[in-house]
Amino acid sequence: MFGMSMSVGIDLGTANVLVYVKGKGIVLREPSVVAVDKDNDKILAIGAEAKEMIGRTPGNIVAIRPLKDGVIADYEMTESMIRHFLEKVIGRSFLFRPKVMICVPTGVNAVEKRAVQEAAEQAGAKRTELIEEPIAAALGAGIDISEPVGSMVIDIGGGTCDVAVISLGGIVVGESLRVAGDKFNSDIEFYIKREYNLMIGERTAENIKIEVGAAYPGARNKSISVRGRDVVSGLPKNINVSSDEIAGALHDSVDNIVTCVKNVLEKTPPELASDIMDHGIILTGGGAMLYGLADLIRTETNIPAMLADDPLSCVALGTGKAIEFSKKL
Repeated sequence: MFGMSMSVGIDLGTANVLVYVKGKGIVLREPSVVAVDKDNDKILAIGAEAKEMIGRTPGNIVAIRPLKDGVIADYEMTESMIRHFLEKVIGRSFLFRPKVMICVPTGVNAVEKRAVQEAAEQAGAKRTELIEEPIAAALGAGIDISEPVGSMVIDIGGGTCDVAVISLGGIVVGESLRVAGDKFNSDIEFYIKREYNLMIGERTAENIKIEVGAAYPGARNKSISVRGRDVVSGLPKNINVSSDEIAGALHDSVDNIVTCVKNVLEKTPPELASDIMDHGIILTGGGAMLYGLADLIRTETNIPAMLADDPLSCVALGTGKAIEFSKKL
């Protein structure tokens, strides 16, 4: 049993949920997916078990992602999901209700913030505080955000891309785009359907992105064999796609992210901009791992840009650090 008061940090992502427990680190990392029986609205599985069911279930079982673009799309499902993960981490007794810190994207409004807090409180949290994603990402990447020095973070998750300049513990300039890892996947699905008349699922698209995806043509030279269903004949078919093709498919989305980064830089006060020139830009989040993206941002902005050490865990680690920091923040 944990001590009298327990602190939990939750990175409530569109694609994955990570849970950090004070003193223990990240104790849970599971997909943000809930499998539901459509006939009676019963929840059958949550997290990794539910993700296994995507695209592989009988018609009455649907896999729902309760968060869309970083915000709650399905309130009840989100609450069930948070409750399930909290129970998994703490056990069912909830004798001492945990203090919870949850991470939200920069662009969320007051109503959306309230929904996140209520979902956590309904799920058993004693008190819920929210932290903005770029601040959590910066903390998790090891940046000392309490200093009067400008730092730039680009956090690209599943649903949102948050670009922010941080100084003295707050966001000085920030923008949030609803273009991130999931959009990359749907770009790939769309491209393969258009070019090859081939239907592929989200999991296949994700795999293509990881194996051969690239942020710009010429970034890497790989190809992959893809199996899907021929739109015309309805039969399975194999094709080969190359990195350059996928770079082409992702062009518009990647371009949106680069433009967003430039917009934020244009609005950054000159003193902070010179700090960023010195320290560089840090990329965090799963979407930031797109091959060549850091190089492209470096080329386009003339500022050093690098991927954080453990991009997938930065936000969760930062949410955990924020619990310890919360007196300072």
